[in-house]
Amino acid sequence: MKRLTCLALPLLLAACSSKAPLNYHTLTSAAEPAASGHAASFRFALQGVSVPPQVDQPQLVIRQGEGIALLENERWIAPLADEVRSALSADLSQDLGTLDLGDAPRGSGAPVLRVKVDLQRFDSQPGRGVQQDALWTLRLAEPGGERVLTCGSRISQPAGGSYVEVVAAHRQALSVLAKRIEPVARAFVADGDTICPAG
Repeated sequence: MKRLTCLALPLLLAACSSKAPLNYHTLTSAAEPAASGHAASFRFALQGVSVPPQVDQPQLVIRQGEGIALLENERWIAPLADEVRSALSADLSQDLGTLDLGDAPRGSGAPVLRVKVDLQRFDSQPGRGVQQDALWTLRLAEPGGERVLTCGSRISQPAGGSYVEVVAAHRQALSVLAKRIEPVARAFVADGDTICPAG
């Protein structure tokens, strides 16, 4: 019995060591953002970001044919909604030339534009591409009341076959989304007759 236990132990250790490692991914960029050449005349506060419940998982979720698959060994380093918010916050801060106030107390001075993003689609297809459908809402409090503008964007980016490339494609799509929001945000604060961009 003792001999059998001794023989089984190396096999058990080998089985444990052969398990595939967990890989963690993030949507935030490691690169230092470039300084914006034109700082906005207002500050912004990015509210909580929502993501589709189907992909709101610790694992990466990809499309396979007509179904989806959860990749057990490919994980987000933080909840997906937090990852999306962090990436958008950094991109908008760079594009607008001002920091995201988030939930910080509002002081007097420059107006504060509230931005809310609702991702209604967050599709991943390795070797093909990614797609994000987003509704985004701008709110600005004024003495006469609050002005609100809601727009929609559909963004597609090609993606390579690896999961790292899929994550990079989503990161690029979020950067594109921020660049669509930025000029509308500037115009919305300056002029109440702003309209949403096409696409």
